[in-house]
Amino acid sequence: MPRQTRLPAGDTHLTADAPDAQRRALLGGAAAALMLSVLPRRALAAAGSGDAKVVAVRVWPATAYTRVTIESTTPLTFKQFSLKDPERLVVDLEGIDLNGELQSLASKVGPDDPYIKLLRAARNKPGVVRLVMDLKAEMKPQVFTLDPVGDYKHRLVIDLYPAVQSDPLLALLNDDDDGNHIIKRAPEADPVKPPEAASNGKTSTDSKPADKQADAPDGGKNGKGSRQITVVLDPGHGGEDPGAVGPAGNYEKNVVLSVAKKLKALIESEPNMRVVMTRDADFFVPLGVRVKKARAVEADLFISIHADAFIRPDASGSSVFTLSEGGATSTAAKWLAKTQNDADLIGGVKIDTKDVHLARVLMDLTQTATLNDSMKIGKAMLGELGSINRLHKGSVEQASFAVLKAPDIPSILVETAFISNPDEEQRLIDEGYQQKLASALHQGVKRYFAKNPPLARTRLAVK
Repeated sequence: MPRQTRLPAGDTHLTADAPDAQRRALLGGAAAALMLSVLPRRALAAAGSGDAKVVAVRVWPATAYTRVTIESTTPLTFKQFSLKDPERLVVDLEGIDLNGELQSLASKVGPDDPYIKLLRAARNKPGVVRLVMDLKAEMKPQVFTLDPVGDYKHRLVIDLYPAVQSDPLLALLNDDDDGNHIIKRAPEADPVKPPEAASNGKTSTDSKPADKQADAPDGGKNGKGSRQITVVLDPGHGGEDPGAVGPAGNYEKNVVLSVAKKLKALIESEPNMRVVMTRDADFFVPLGVRVKKARAVEADLFISIHADAFIRPDASGSSVFTLSEGGATSTAAKWLAKTQNDADLIGGVKIDTKDVHLARVLMDLTQTATLNDSMKIGKAMLGELGSINRLHKGSVEQASFAVLKAPDIPSILVETAFISNPDEEQRLIDEGYQQKLASALHQGVKRYFAKNPPLARTRLAVK
């Protein structure tokens, strides 16, 4: 009886008398099986998972939330669940091996992280790595993936938001029952009292000299003290989004945060002004949230601060931009607007949490009065910046910057200088020059409000 060789289940037997074609097919299959049997198990696992490999991990702690980012060569598949007593978040990463990058996650969580107590990564079962985060309080986690963009590969993002916000401003941005972001009215600020009169009928010696009064915001012709003015400062980029990178490797996000902090101190030295920062540390804030923060506190002015790059390294000078309802006023303005509007792609936003209601309002509203005020503050800023740096263009430019689309708040975007220019990069990282920039912007704010005192608040309702 001819010898028989068994094939995989479902196939027939093949005898020694079978045609040559069948013999060749059998031998080819046997050879393939032999090769698979000698391959290392790790190689087989990698082949089955699309060669997924974690290449970088990052942790971004901040008051608003903590972000954990896992960057990989291919998209990661994950499952998540929460545990109580104590509070923990578990994320299972499928189709990957535990490597040095994942093991380093534990060391990236510092003792001052506001929300993560401890983070562990371990092999749960073949092809599955389990992350366990011991949390300091109840969290509302958001876990999502991002496609490659810029220098980043595929990213898995874990955002940990506190269930109870300790920051009153962030509490204003809570979701409604349907999961939609809403904007609630901020309480009206108490008006600032006018200077107390001295016994001789003159103002106190602590008041500003007479020759400086023209630069101080007043309450109008009736002589009453003005209400408190709220200025929102928006240092561009942050966290995952470094912004432009200079030839020497300096990040735009760090430069503009430093300038914004210096400007905040100067503005808050005024008796009737307060400052709200969209970010005060190195973390990412989506463009839409920056706008919502400004509206939540009923800002009188929104200033977004940048130090961008251009395609030519010799581009230099300071610029001021306002929102354009039509096209950009120049090729550079159009290019810069696109790079800024891409921040959500780089920084990482969970798309389905964007505020569709706010977007509808921003698209439908006519903003003539607000745009006119934006041009006024833009001209004031440009005049002050021209005293410390050459101007890239001698007039206020316009483009469709997403971060300037608050419908009822005068808003400008200031390009302090081009960090892509080697000479300007060195000035931008100098503390003394940063102080000069802050002083120029401060003077621009004062001059604007001196001529345009804030009126009673009339904010558009967004529900």
